[in-house]
Amino acid sequence: MNDKSYHHGDLAQELRLVAADLIAERGAGGFSLREVARRAGVSHAAPTHHFGDATGLLTAVAIDALRHLHAAVTNAAEGIDDPRRRLVAMGRAYVEASAAHPGHCAVAFRHDLVNETDPSYLEAADAAHGVFFATVAEIAETTAEPLDVGTATSLGWATMQGLVELYSNMEEIGERHGQGSPPPIGTVAEQFAEIIVKGFG
Repeated sequence: MNDKSYHHGDLAQELRLVAADLIAERGAGGFSLREVARRAGVSHAAPTHHFGDATGLLTAVAIDALRHLHAAVTNAAEGIDDPRRRLVAMGRAYVEASAAHPGHCAVAFRHDLVNETDPSYLEAADAAHGVFFATVAEIAETTAEPLDVGTATSLGWATMQGLVELYSNMEEIGERHGQGSPPPIGTVAEQFAEIIVKGFG
Protein backbone atom coordinates (compact mmCIF):
# COMPACT_ATOMS: atom_id res chain seq x y z
CA MET A 1 0.00 0.00 0.00
CA ASN A 2 1.31 3.49 -0.80
CA ASP A 3 0.17 7.07 -0.88
CA LYS A 4 -0.96 6.71 -4.50
CA SER A 5 -3.74 4.36 -3.43
CA TYR A 6 -4.42 6.76 -0.57
CA HIS A 7 -5.14 9.58 -3.02
CA HIS A 8 -7.33 7.29 -5.11
CA GLY A 9 -9.57 6.61 -2.14
CA ASP A 10 -8.76 2.92 -1.68
CA LEU A 11 -7.02 3.38 1.63
CA ALA A 12 -10.06 3.94 3.85
CA GLN A 13 -11.18 0.34 3.42
CA GLU A 14 -7.62 -0.93 3.70
CA LEU A 15 -7.14 0.91 6.97
CA ARG A 16 -10.35 -0.56 8.39
CA LEU A 17 -9.22 -4.07 7.46
CA VAL A 18 -5.74 -3.53 8.87
CA ALA A 19 -7.23 -2.12 12.08
CA ALA A 20 -9.51 -5.15 12.43
CA ASP A 21 -6.58 -7.53 11.88
CA LEU A 22 -4.51 -5.66 14.47
CA ILE A 23 -7.33 -5.84 17.04
CA ALA A 24 -7.84 -9.55 16.36
CA GLU A 25 -4.13 -10.09 16.98
CA ARG A 26 -3.51 -7.79 19.95
CA GLY A 27 -6.91 -6.88 21.31
CA ALA A 28 -8.33 -3.37 21.45
CA GLY A 29 -5.66 -2.40 23.95
CA GLY A 30 -2.96 -3.03 21.34
CA PHE A 31 -4.54 -0.74 18.76
CA SER A 32 -2.88 2.47 17.63
CA LEU A 33 -3.21 4.66 14.56
CA ARG A 34 0.54 4.66 14.09
CA GLU A 35 0.70 0.86 13.98
CA VAL A 36 -2.24 0.71 11.57
CA ALA A 37 -0.46 3.17 9.28
CA ARG A 38 2.80 1.22 9.51
CA ARG A 39 1.10 -2.04 8.57
CA ALA A 40 -0.76 -0.37 5.72
CA GLY A 41 2.50 1.09 4.43
CA VAL A 42 1.41 4.72 4.51
CA SER A 43 2.36 7.84 6.44
CA HIS A 44 1.22 8.04 10.05
CA ALA A 45 -1.06 10.95 9.11
CA ALA A 46 -3.13 8.89 6.65
CA PRO A 47 -5.54 7.34 9.19
CA THR A 48 -6.15 10.77 10.71
CA HIS A 49 -6.90 12.18 7.27
CA HIS A 50 -9.59 9.58 6.65
CA PHE A 51 -11.09 9.08 10.11
CA GLY A 52 -10.06 12.07 12.21
CA ASP A 53 -8.82 10.11 15.20
CA ALA A 54 -8.70 6.65 16.75
CA THR A 55 -12.37 6.83 17.72
CA GLY A 56 -13.28 7.61 14.14
CA LEU A 57 -11.41 4.59 12.78
CA LEU A 58 -12.73 2.26 15.47
CA THR A 59 -16.27 3.49 14.84
CA ALA A 60 -15.83 2.69 11.14
CA VAL A 61 -14.62 -0.81 12.05
CA ALA A 62 -17.62 -1.23 14.36
CA ILE A 63 -19.97 -0.17 11.57
CA ASP A 64 -18.42 -2.81 9.31
CA ALA A 65 -18.95 -5.36 12.09
CA LEU A 66 -22.63 -4.52 12.45
CA ARG A 67 -23.08 -4.73 8.69
CA HIS A 68 -21.39 -8.15 8.65
CA LEU A 69 -23.76 -9.31 11.39
CA HIS A 70 -26.83 -7.88 9.68
CA ALA A 71 -25.95 -9.56 6.40
CA ALA A 72 -25.29 -12.88 8.13
CA VAL A 73 -28.54 -13.02 10.10
CA THR A 74 -30.58 -11.74 7.16
CA ASN A 75 -29.19 -14.44 4.91
CA ALA A 76 -29.81 -17.07 7.60
CA ALA A 77 -33.41 -15.96 8.02
CA GLU A 78 -34.23 -16.09 4.33
CA GLY A 79 -36.76 -18.72 3.38
CA ILE A 80 -37.56 -19.87 6.95
CA ASP A 81 -41.26 -19.28 7.60
CA ASP A 82 -41.38 -20.56 11.19
CA PRO A 83 -40.11 -17.65 13.32
CA ARG A 84 -38.83 -20.02 16.03
CA ARG A 85 -36.69 -21.96 13.58
CA ARG A 86 -35.66 -18.69 11.98
CA LEU A 87 -34.48 -17.25 15.30
CA VAL A 88 -32.37 -20.34 15.99
CA ALA A 89 -30.76 -20.06 12.55
CA MET A 90 -30.13 -16.37 13.10
CA GLY A 91 -28.46 -17.06 16.45
CA ARG A 92 -26.09 -19.50 14.82
CA ALA A 93 -25.34 -17.09 12.00
CA TYR A 94 -24.65 -14.30 14.49
CA VAL A 95 -21.97 -16.15 16.42
CA GLU A 96 -20.40 -17.65 13.31
CA ALA A 97 -20.14 -14.21 11.70
CA SER A 98 -18.62 -12.85 14.89
CA ALA A 99 -16.09 -15.68 14.96
CA ALA A 100 -15.24 -15.05 11.30
CA HIS A 101 -14.61 -11.34 11.96
CA PRO A 102 -13.08 -11.27 15.46
CA GLY A 103 -11.31 -7.93 15.13
CA HIS A 104 -14.37 -6.20 13.78
CA CYS A 105 -16.75 -7.63 16.34
CA ALA A 106 -14.39 -6.99 19.25
CA VAL A 107 -15.20 -3.29 19.01
CA ALA A 108 -18.79 -3.41 17.71
CA PHE A 109 -20.25 -2.75 21.16
CA ARG A 110 -17.32 -1.08 22.91
CA HIS A 111 -19.05 2.04 24.15
CA ASP A 112 -15.75 3.34 25.47
CA LEU A 113 -14.06 3.15 22.08
CA VAL A 114 -16.64 4.06 19.43
CA ASN A 115 -18.86 7.05 18.74
CA GLU A 116 -22.33 5.70 19.37
CA THR A 117 -23.92 8.91 18.13
CA ASP A 118 -22.46 8.50 14.65
CA PRO A 119 -25.46 8.30 12.26
CA SER A 120 -23.97 5.41 10.27
CA TYR A 121 -23.29 3.50 13.47
CA LEU A 122 -26.85 4.02 14.68
CA GLU A 123 -28.26 2.97 11.32
CA ALA A 124 -26.17 -0.22 11.24
CA ALA A 125 -27.02 -1.09 14.84
CA ASP A 126 -30.73 -0.52 14.29
CA ALA A 127 -30.69 -2.69 11.15
CA ALA A 128 -29.01 -5.60 12.92
CA HIS A 129 -31.28 -5.31 15.95
CA GLY A 130 -34.37 -4.90 13.79
CA VAL A 131 -34.06 -8.32 12.20
CA PHE A 132 -34.09 -9.98 15.62
CA PHE A 133 -36.85 -7.74 16.95
CA ALA A 134 -39.14 -8.50 14.00
CA THR A 135 -38.67 -12.25 14.40
CA VAL A 136 -39.31 -12.18 18.14
CA ALA A 137 -42.41 -10.08 17.46
CA GLU A 138 -43.72 -12.84 15.18
CA ILE A 139 -43.11 -15.39 17.93
CA ALA A 140 -44.94 -13.17 20.42
CA GLU A 141 -48.04 -13.29 18.23
CA THR A 142 -48.30 -17.05 18.80
CA THR A 143 -47.52 -17.30 22.53
CA ALA A 144 -50.27 -18.05 25.03
CA GLU A 145 -48.80 -15.65 27.59
CA PRO A 146 -47.84 -12.05 26.73
CA LEU A 147 -44.21 -11.71 25.67
CA ASP A 148 -42.31 -8.44 26.04
CA VAL A 149 -40.69 -8.30 22.61
CA GLY A 150 -38.02 -5.77 23.56
CA THR A 151 -36.87 -7.70 26.62
CA ALA A 152 -37.00 -11.03 24.79
CA THR A 153 -34.95 -9.62 21.92
CA SER A 154 -32.36 -8.25 24.35
CA LEU A 155 -32.17 -11.64 26.06
CA GLY A 156 -31.46 -13.42 22.80
CA TRP A 157 -28.94 -10.82 21.64
CA ALA A 158 -27.12 -10.77 24.99
CA THR A 159 -26.93 -14.57 25.04
CA MET A 160 -25.37 -14.78 21.59
CA GLN A 161 -22.94 -11.95 22.30
CA GLY A 162 -22.02 -13.56 25.62
CA LEU A 163 -21.33 -16.84 23.87
CA VAL A 164 -19.03 -15.07 21.42
CA GLU A 165 -17.04 -13.58 24.28
CA LEU A 166 -16.99 -16.65 26.54
CA TYR A 167 -16.56 -19.51 24.08
CA SER A 168 -12.78 -19.64 24.46
CA ASN A 169 -13.24 -19.85 28.23
CA MET A 170 -15.66 -22.74 27.75
CA GLU A 171 -12.95 -24.56 25.81
CA GLU A 172 -10.34 -23.95 28.53
CA ILE A 173 -12.67 -24.97 31.36
CA GLY A 174 -13.68 -28.14 29.54
CA GLU A 175 -10.07 -29.15 29.04
CA ARG A 176 -9.10 -28.40 32.66
CA HIS A 177 -11.94 -30.56 33.97
CA GLY A 178 -11.42 -33.39 31.51
CA GLN A 179 -14.71 -32.71 29.74
CA GLY A 180 -13.14 -32.12 26.36
CA SER A 181 -13.87 -29.24 24.05
CA PRO A 182 -17.44 -28.00 23.61
CA PRO A 183 -19.17 -28.45 20.25
CA PRO A 184 -18.40 -25.85 17.55
CA ILE A 185 -19.63 -22.40 18.47
CA GLY A 186 -22.42 -22.53 15.90
CA THR A 187 -23.79 -25.73 17.42
CA VAL A 188 -23.67 -24.24 20.91
CA ALA A 189 -25.49 -21.17 19.61
CA GLU A 190 -28.28 -23.38 18.26
CA GLN A 191 -28.55 -25.17 21.61
CA PHE A 192 -28.75 -21.86 23.47
CA ALA A 193 -31.26 -20.40 21.01
CA GLU A 194 -33.52 -23.44 21.24
CA ILE A 195 -33.62 -23.11 25.04
CA ILE A 196 -34.46 -19.42 24.72
CA VAL A 197 -37.21 -20.06 22.19
CA LYS A 198 -38.77 -22.72 24.42
CA GLY A 199 -38.72 -20.20 27.27
CA PHE A 200 -40.71 -17.76 25.17
CA GLY A 201 -43.61 -20.21 25.36
